[in-house]
Amino acid sequence: MAHFDLPLSRLRTYRPEVSEPADFDEFWTTTLGQARAAGGDVVLGESLRLAGVEITDVTFPGFGGHPIKAWYARPAGMTEPLACVVEVSGYGGGRGLAIEHTLWPAVGYAYLFMDTRGQGGGWGNGGDTADPIGGGPASPGFMTRGIESPEQYYFRRVFTDAVRAVDAARGLAGVDPSRVLFTGGSQGGGIALAVAGLVPDLVAVMPDVPFLCHFERALALVDSMPYGEIKKYLAVHRDRDEQTLTTLSYFDAVNFAKRATAPSLWSVALMDDVCPPSTGFAAFNWYGHHQAPDVAKRIEIYPYNGHEGGQAHQTAKQIDFVAQLLA
Repeated sequence: MAHFDLPLSRLRTYRPEVSEPADFDEFWTTTLGQARAAGGDVVLGESLRLAGVEITDVTFPGFGGHPIKAWYARPAGMTEPLACVVEVSGYGGGRGLAIEHTLWPAVGYAYLFMDTRGQGGGWGNGGDTADPIGGGPASPGFMTRGIESPEQYYFRRVFTDAVRAVDAARGLAGVDPSRVLFTGGSQGGGIALAVAGLVPDLVAVMPDVPFLCHFERALALVDSMPYGEIKKYLAVHRDRDEQTLTTLSYFDAVNFAKRATAPSLWSVALMDDVCPPSTGFAAFNWYGHHQAPDVAKRIEIYPYNGHEGGQAHQTAKQIDFVAQLLA
């Protein structure tokens, strides 16, 4: 794949006008208020003890109080409250197995890895959280589930689950509630940006090759999945493009990025034909605009990579970033 998007000189200043509904803030304030009012307890299950890391099965209440699974890992033998990294997977993945979640505890942090409701059957080692809410006709995948309205759209539930994961992390024994970070790649990067815009006091956010940004440009630029699910749906439902784009405007990570206040470390890949670099830069260049225009932010660029991005190279940069931030 060659470079197909804007040249880097234009990407660095690309800040497009992205559709934003007038009641965006009210919609999300109401949504989160209802989720928290639904209540529910954080339940700890069995633990697995490895050399240096202890991992516990966790269930916490998400959207509608629905039970969401997670893995909670921390350095074994450490009792003091630690900074906590919260993470969610890329599209189609789930929380996988407990033994997969040892990196951040090995570095010295607590770590909560959230399952993504309904996902976990596309790659990796599975998921354990059902989505009890259905919807109208949809194309295969998750991108068009409930897309008839913002209230029914699938990602309303997922974004809310992620915010509630932060709530849950802050209440776990061994976590310093004032030092919680959120990270994720691809879908996880888009969700991280949603959390950044909805939770005002995160220590940091680390979105990698973020998905769910600047929907209108992504739909015009790439045919690849998962954006292709929306195009396939609209090719069948030819009269629903306006309503579909209206629904998506409530979930565009650019609109959340504008409201973010936490320092951030990003990545984009210039040959990424799944999440085009201009869509990630659109969110990056708007990040913090509404409430923290001077917030520290940095973006790592991988000129010759596709959607895999920097992989472990980016993880190493994240570890340094967090260490410097918390120092």
